[in-house]
This record gives sequence, C-alpha cells and structure tokens, in this order.
Amino acid sequence: MSGHPAVPFLDAVRSHILVFDGAMGSLLYERGIFVTQNFEQLNVTRPDVVRKIHSDYLEAGAQVLQTNTFGGNRVILEKHGLVGEVRAFNLAGAKLAREVAGESAYVAGSIGPTGLVPGVSREWNEEEIAKVYYEQASALAEGGVDLFAIETFRHLDELEIAIKAARRVSKDIPILAMVTFDEPGTVADGSGPEKVAERVQAMGVDAIGINHGDGPQMALAMAERFNTELPLCVQPNAGLPRTVDGRQLYMATPEYFDVFARRIIQAGARMVGGCCGTTPEHVRWMAKSARMLGGGHSPVVTVRPRHPSDAPVGVAPMPLAERSPFAKKLAEGKFVVSVEVNPAPGLNPKPALEASKMLLEHGVDIVNVADGPRAMARMSNLAFCALLLRDYGIEPMLHVCGRDRNLLAQMAHLIGAHAIGLHNLVVITGDPPKVGDYPEATAVYDLDAIGLLQMASNMNRGIDPAGKPLAGGKTQFVCATGFEPGAPDFEKEVHRLELKRHAGADFVMTQPVFQQELLEKMLERTKHLNMPVLVGVLPLVSYKNAEFLHNEVPGMQIPEPIRERMRKATPGAEARKEGVQIAREMLFAVRDKVQGAYLMPPLGKYDLALEVLDGLKR
Repeated sequence: MSGHPAVPFLDAVRSHILVFDGAMGSLLYERGIFVTQNFEQLNVTRPDVVRKIHSDYLEAGAQVLQTNTFGGNRVILEKHGLVGEVRAFNLAGAKLAREVAGESAYVAGSIGPTGLVPGVSREWNEEEIAKVYYEQASALAEGGVDLFAIETFRHLDELEIAIKAARRVSKDIPILAMVTFDEPGTVADGSGPEKVAERVQAMGVDAIGINHGDGPQMALAMAERFNTELPLCVQPNAGLPRTVDGRQLYMATPEYFDVFARRIIQAGARMVGGCCGTTPEHVRWMAKSARMLGGGHSPVVTVRPRHPSDAPVGVAPMPLAERSPFAKKLAEGKFVVSVEVNPAPGLNPKPALEASKMLLEHGVDIVNVADGPRAMARMSNLAFCALLLRDYGIEPMLHVCGRDRNLLAQMAHLIGAHAIGLHNLVVITGDPPKVGDYPEATAVYDLDAIGLLQMASNMNRGIDPAGKPLAGGKTQFVCATGFEPGAPDFEKEVHRLELKRHAGADFVMTQPVFQQELLEKMLERTKHLNMPVLVGVLPLVSYKNAEFLHNEVPGMQIPEPIRERMRKATPGAEARKEGVQIAREMLFAVRDKVQGAYLMPPLGKYDLALEVLDGLKR
C-alpha cells in the first residue's frame, strides 16, 4: 500500500491521542546491526530489517511511524564517506515507512541535528546548514511523508534553521519540532522549558514536543512546564542506559511506560511515543493507555490481536441461523427482545436468576449479562450464565469486554464459554476502572472490541490467535457489538462500526436512545452494513436517576426535555410511571425500523422492562 490516511495529520491530532513508534537505532542494534554501521544506509542495503521494525511498531499500535533518517543529513553522512547518498537514503527511508503505513498510519520524516555547535564548530555556516536541511527535507517530502519530525535538538538556533528549511520545501507538510533537555532541565543556551516553548512556538511550527533525554520522569517534568497551545508530543528514552555484559541496555520497562503514558496524557500531551531503548512492547503498553484515556481509537488505526491475520485461512464459519436458537430468530428476521440482567454485588445470585426466569416466561427472547458494567466488581458473568444454563435451561448472552483480561485470558475465557454452551456474545471494549468503585485496579486492554471480534471470528473459522488451526474444530459464536447513536463524534462511531462489522460482528445493540431522530440518523448512515439492530431502551426511575446517567455514566446522553419530564414527576411511583411512558414512546415509535429491543432496567427493577414491552409484539 502507498496511500495516505484519509484524515489529515493535524485534524487527527487535535481530536485524538496519537501514538508514535519507539526507537529505531537502539532496536537495530538489538537486532544485530553493529554500531559502526551507518543506520540510514540500511534503507538501501537492508530494507528488510528496517521494514520489519516499522511493521512491528504498527502491529503494536503505533499510529505514526518515523523514518529511519535521523542522521540522514550531509554533515553526518560525510563522516561515513556517504555524502553523495543523502537523497537516496532519505527517499528510501520515507518510501519504506510509507509502504508499511499505507493508509493505516502517518509517516513522520525524521530530521536530526548535524552535531555541529552553532557559532563554535569550525564548519558552522548558517547558509550551508540551511542547504543541508533543505536537501534532506526535500527527499523526505518526495518520499511521501505526512509530517516532518525535526527532533532531538539542544541548540535552538540550529532548530530554527531546520524549521525554516523544511517550510521552504513545503508549506503544506506539518512540522513537529522536538527538543531534548539536559539533566538540569535546560537546553544548550541555558533556557528552561518555559522559554523553550515560547521560542519554538514563535518559529511557526504546527506541533511541539520533547524527546530523548534522561527518561520518562524528566520528560514529564519538562512537559508540565511547557506553556503552549500547540499539540504536544512527548517521546522519552527508556531511562538511562546501563552496560550489561558489554551491551548498552535501557532499563525502563514497558509497564513503566504505561504509567508514564497515562500521566503525560493527563498532563495534556496529544502525542506519545518513545525514543532510545523503547521497543514495540513499550509502544503496545502506551497504545493501551492512549486508547483508554483518549476515548478510543484514532480514525486511522485499530489495535488488533497481536498475531491473527486480517484474512485468516480456515474453514467456513457455521451459518448464523445454526449457531444458536437466538441466532436463528435473528437470521429469520424476527423481532427479538433482550433484557440485561446482572447479579447484585455480593454472593447471592438467586434474585437475578429468578428475574431471568420471570422475564423469559413473559415473552423476552434472551437475557444478557454484562461484564463488570461501569467497572464495578460483581460475580463473574461467566459463572452467572453457567448457573442460568444449569439450573434454568436459559440461553443467555455473555458480555465480553477487553478491560480485565490479556490476550491469553480472553482466549481461555472464550474457549470456556463455548465449552459450556454459551454461544451468544456481546463484545465491547469496556469502561476503564477509573469510572468505577476500584480506580486503583489496572486495566489491560490487550484487545479492544474490534480485536475481540476478530478473535471470535477467527475461532468461528477454526483459527486460534496465533493463526494456527484451533484444536477440536471451530466455535459457533454469535457476536453483537455496541453503537452510541448520540456519540459526540458520530462519524468516528460509524467508522468504528464498519471496522467491527469487518472484524465479525453479526448484529448491533445500541446505547439507550431517547430521541427518535438519533436512531433514524444511525440507521440511515449504517444501512450499507446490513446488520440487524436492537435499539437500546432504558426506563428511567427518577429525576436523580436521569441526572446521574446523563452526567456520570460514559456514553449516556439524556436530552434536557426528557430530564425535565422526570424532574416534574413526583418521586416514587409517578416518576417510575413517567420513565416507563418515555421508554414506551421511544420504542413503539421505532419498532418497525429495527429488528429488536435491548432493555436495560435500572437498579434491578425488571418489572419495569415488562411494562415497557407490554403489547409490543402484538
């Protein structure tokens, strides 16, 4: 692939947290390239090695790949007797990254300093240095980069020359300028981060950043003192290197970078990544935090299972109608109703089990059981569903979220579910722990909803996450996915649904809808996906309940007129009656436009679900 992402880089970085890749030089060293070798020359002599590193970073979740051209200027190449290869090395470096990134990631043309000291080095000549940077930037632009990453500068005078040269090459290619600070927290002229940010911003760049240096702690401390309105990028080294058995190794772990990424994003960074010593595993952990804190994926990259192919081989999946009794109803186009039933916190599941039985006796087609909704600890939904099957013969729908299990645990979870007869899944990314009762809990997010759907879809074809045949045959999962009709970024939500459909989603269950026009907009915009839709319905029980859901539950939007109706209702029976009436008005208005309803009765009041449904199927 050789295209570019559909969304311009600056538009993406303003609306999403973007994850850059990690080190190139130290990773080449770790993979056997000796330090005396010119790394930029590898773009021509060993493109396979460079390409593999780019691919590893992309697979790990990087949304911006930086070219292997950091030292690709005439001054540095002259030391290796390669002064005539500037264009060749930079052009090849840009094309390699572009080839790997395709339309799925941005390519940043890496431009580093010459190593000369302004006003001190004998070879220093501003006009000649400007020509050096113009030559390099021209080759990178020819190779198709999406932005220039002018990085690791200590001398602001030299940085300004490089920026002006890149701007002469193209006024349309954005410029990200990154400085590196010495141990005292200053650049070469003694300026601290406040003055550095002010001066670099005045140079007319599009984004500003900090990279290299002594590690995440130093980078965070400097970033917190940057006073800039420009998008901020932070890419530290993996700490200071240590010599171990004669090798220079960086000791900051991927887990530590996960903590760093969270802190730096919360401090205002729009871009995170790594410099020397960081690896694809560091990027994988940072990408996880960026997904959690940045409100999901960027518009160009979707994190997938680490190993599965996008187009796995294997046997054909079982026809939808044959995977479960509920799936048969879906395939036949019948109107279906699902009600969410969750065990209360604690040890006694019986009230929720009895409620499930009552709902099915009154015409509900299936109950679905959430996976730690709102990041609250409850009985495992797998155990609860197993009790439904064993004690009541009820076919439930199991929610599976990406928050709490790594890839191996998700695989074991799905195999276990299938083994006991749980074939219906609702696949979601999951609320981060910080919204629940246990904010100190660690989120995992190895896989988001799209990655989980891909895993289940592959298993339906008889393929495991490593791309190998699944021992024992294939699964027969029926996979639902979520959609938020009132999402602030509606087109992003649609794009996510397209990716979910491609990954294996069979039907959609929406968030609660309180406005008919929102649902109609969603149905019109997604009709090309040809997916059955179950509209989400939530009967409110009080004004306080409505305010809580609107203000404190992620993804929930209750219009002001609806909240006003609840405010006017007397608390208690009258308010519950009004909540049921609001839900019935919505559901009955759209029942001919959807294939089913997904009811979420609050506070375990399952009788309200039956009141909403009364007469629906007649």
